[in-house]
Amino acid sequence: MLTKDLLRVSRAGGGYHPQFADREHRPLAARVLGTYQGHVGEPHARLQSSLSDLETEASDFKLVRGFAKLLEREAMFEPRAPVPPERARTVAFETAETVGVATEAERKTVLDRAAERLDATPDDVATSLYADLEERQPLVAFDSRWDPDELVAQYNLSLAQTALFDATELRVRTSDPRALVSAVKRLRLMYEIHKTDDGREVVVTGPDALFRSTRRYGTRFARLLRTVVKADSWRLVATIDDYGTERELVLSDADPIRPPGTEPIGDVTFDSDVEREFATRFEALELDWDLVREPEPLAAGARVMIPDFAFDYRHADFRVFFEIMGFWTPEYVAKKLSQLDAVDDVQLLVAVDETLGVGEEISARDHRAIPYSGSIRLKDVRDALRRYEDELVAASVDSLPNELVPDADVISIADLAAEHGVSEDALEGKSFPRHRQVGRTLIRPAVLTEVGDEIEDGMAYSDAKSTFSERGIEDDSALLSELGYVVEWEGLGGGVVRRRE
Repeated sequence: MLTKDLLRVSRAGGGYHPQFADREHRPLAARVLGTYQGHVGEPHARLQSSLSDLETEASDFKLVRGFAKLLEREAMFEPRAPVPPERARTVAFETAETVGVATEAERKTVLDRAAERLDATPDDVATSLYADLEERQPLVAFDSRWDPDELVAQYNLSLAQTALFDATELRVRTSDPRALVSAVKRLRLMYEIHKTDDGREVVVTGPDALFRSTRRYGTRFARLLRTVVKADSWRLVATIDDYGTERELVLSDADPIRPPGTEPIGDVTFDSDVEREFATRFEALELDWDLVREPEPLAAGARVMIPDFAFDYRHADFRVFFEIMGFWTPEYVAKKLSQLDAVDDVQLLVAVDETLGVGEEISARDHRAIPYSGSIRLKDVRDALRRYEDELVAASVDSLPNELVPDADVISIADLAAEHGVSEDALEGKSFPRHRQVGRTLIRPAVLTEVGDEIEDGMAYSDAKSTFSERGIEDDSALLSELGYVVEWEGLGGGVVRRRE
């Protein structure tokens, strides 16, 4: 991004049109690049003097400064001095207080005495005094990521981003709305999705509509543009507050703006710490629900909403959506409540910051409200999901026969539940006439007999485990108990199988 004083826009016809660079400006970009490359080792002031000369030759000095602004970030300037400048100043000023500096002779005396204290020469002290001033620091390294064409492309993107600093609203149509909404959420912007005749339009609300005292969203709009331009086709219409005059900025894939492929934005993964913490803690529970980040959009009347999460039940085609209502303005809360009113035929949980005071309104809309303060209580979410889970388990129980006859001689309860596409709880109360349940494993009686014949009193526990494993039995403790044996441990050397008395 550029600084606002380098913005080049046309206001012809009452619009707000960035003045992009094009192929004819490539030679100028190359000259600015060459100026930096040719001044490695020279002071910053000399580099700036050469750039000023370029400005007088160019048709628009702001274009030269814009290219230079981007390249300045690629340049490394460091003070070069025989004595650390701060140390040289400290000693020289202390010496000057005792001598006084009114004449050239007195100045020489100060430098001589300071040099003695610093174990340096007077010239070294004089050179070091102000060597850390910006204009005196030499360009020690310059390694640009851009060639002239890429510099022009980076400039155009940066110019468009700078033009969005004073935007109050963005309206975007894109061939990749999911990526756009994901970026909007990561940047913690407020948005709505409207249905249109030819697709969807994402409306992102800016600072003047909701936070008139700050322009903190301007840079977020600018960062959002990086995601917008990555789509194959897109169109953005922005409302700009141009020093009190409202203007319209229109950008599209027809403009010379493309992803530069460098300097990626460090976007956060989640909208907020509340979401990040919740996702981390929920996934650690290892429940029968998979957490999905930013699921498919939901129809909300003439608009669309994308909840923050969805819970997918692993044992059935069933999804519960989850929306987190955090620190929002009253206007945004009202809009979200109206969206909830229009969402039909879906299961939706809503975590509500208690300070919003809208839990009862959400419950009245037939959605489950989960109040929270600071962080979302996992127990509350788990209890809400358990209600659905109980219904799903009951339905799956009814779909299964009372007697189950697996083909395998040995099968775990977990594997059998997976075969039938149900949870393990759904198998509770079912009978297995051709198998005996040993712990969490079903074993045919004939196999139990075979295994029992191979187990002997005094046998090494490791050998007994190998015997079980050969038949696919992992629940060795339960099987040993079923056969009437226990393990007698012998320190760190292992254990032996003993017949239970």
